Amino acid sequence: PAMAHSKTLLVLENFIGGKFVPCSSYIDSYNPSTGDVYCRVPDSGKEEVEAAVKAAKEAFPIWSSKSPLERSQILNKLADLIEHDLEAFAQAESKDQGKTITFARTVDIPRAVHNFRFFASSILHHVTECTEMPTMGCVHYTSRAPVGVAGLISPWNLPLYLLTWKIAPAIACGNTVVAKPSEMTSVTAWMMCKLLEKAGVPPGVVNVVFGRGAKAGEALVCHPEVPLISFTGSTLTAQRITEKSAPHCKRLSLELGGKNPAIVFHDADLGQCIPTTVRSSFANQGEICLCTSRIFVQRGIYSEFLKRFVEETKKWKTGNPSDPTISVGALISKEHLEKVRNYVKKAQAEGARILCGEGVDPLSLPPGNQKGYFMLPTVIAEVKDESCCMQEEIFGPVTCVVPFDTEEEVIRRANGVKYGLAATVWSSDVGRVHRVAHRLQSGLVWTNCWLVRDLNLPFGGMKASGIGREGAKDSYEFFTEVKTITIKH
Repeated sequence: PAMAHSKTLLVLENFIGGKFVPCSSYIDSYNPSTGDVYCRVPDSGKEEVEAAVKAAKEAFPIWSSKSPLERSQILNKLADLIEHDLEAFAQAESKDQGKTITFARTVDIPRAVHNFRFFASSILHHVTECTEMPTMGCVHYTSRAPVGVAGLISPWNLPLYLLTWKIAPAIACGNTVVAKPSEMTSVTAWMMCKLLEKAGVPPGVVNVVFGRGAKAGEALVCHPEVPLISFTGSTLTAQRITEKSAPHCKRLSLELGGKNPAIVFHDADLGQCIPTTVRSSFANQGEICLCTSRIFVQRGIYSEFLKRFVEETKKWKTGNPSDPTISVGALISKEHLEKVRNYVKKAQAEGARILCGEGVDPLSLPPGNQKGYFMLPTVIAEVKDESCCMQEEIFGPVTCVVPFDTEEEVIRRANGVKYGLAATVWSSDVGRVHRVAHRLQSGLVWTNCWLVRDLNLPFGGMKASGIGREGAKDSYEFFTEVKTITIKH
């Protein structure tokens, strides 16, 4: 049957040295909202990665010798071209990933455009250091140069958004890249490749090799001529990347999972806190590494919070992602949906209460979406801290709400997981907000808000949530080598 409708299937090709190159074998990619195969993605391996690295190496001398201003103009042009096709990109992202068209239109694609504009601007404003040693008659200064070929591996939850968050700083700094998007969500990366030439990106500067982590990703990580790897994904894959790249002493930037707490004190403004915490729990089907999946509520307001939180959650409609009134789209895959559902089953088996969502409320879907990977936003209460639902990253529309008594206790419990990416604190007491923020083991702490990002500032996690930081200064430092030069006069 696959061959019968292969005419209608989109077939992607690798983009190497400025040209689209067919591959000898392909992987099926599914539309998560229907459960049908709708696209074929190259199943690349060593050969394709080898060709891409070769092209990137050849392009490096010319690209790295361009001035930051020239690179900046090209990045801005690329941003304009993506923005011009924003609707087509949003439609493709929604269909490929399962996210709502609204989210793709308002978050994913605008942010991808902004990533290019942001680094096009920031690259013009870096300064290097200089110190004098008058007694020695010496002046020291530093200079920064691009590293070479950057290996970029991006995930399936925010496909173009996170791919461009890597490509933009890498090429702005003068590196050339070999990127491998997730094989489950490769379409928008392929669409972007079609715009590179028009933007003025020379052939070989950006190469995109499609395929699976175990084959294409591994070949990229193990390639001796790729000195740095930027990866966003699971902690498990990151361990493998670390082991495989160790013999080559590669530099790594790893942005991994989270098990992010929201802490709601009795003096929180619930009018703001509840809708925002529903959003921080279920946005993008909960498939964002920054989503809140453990909500600690001070006992005095616990029952009121729960009642209002469940009411607000029930307003989020699940269904066809292309319907603009829908808040929750499809999960990425059949396997992932099964995994997320299993967490809810485990919670139930442990005696927790499922207040709404999976297994409690009926899920009604339009006729065309009956086979899609859908799940209602699910709220779990009375779950123990040691439960896997409170310890492991579920990465779906599931959140756990538990009570706490004291500030001291909640800090200890919030820190009691292996992750440390993001945290949210809700309180109108300024002193408390600062105290708690300082003590949380977390790379990002939002208070009385969620996901408000200034790209100038460092982004990244502690503990099992990753290594390194990204942002204006941080990405610049990662994607360049610094050299100290001393002159005696």
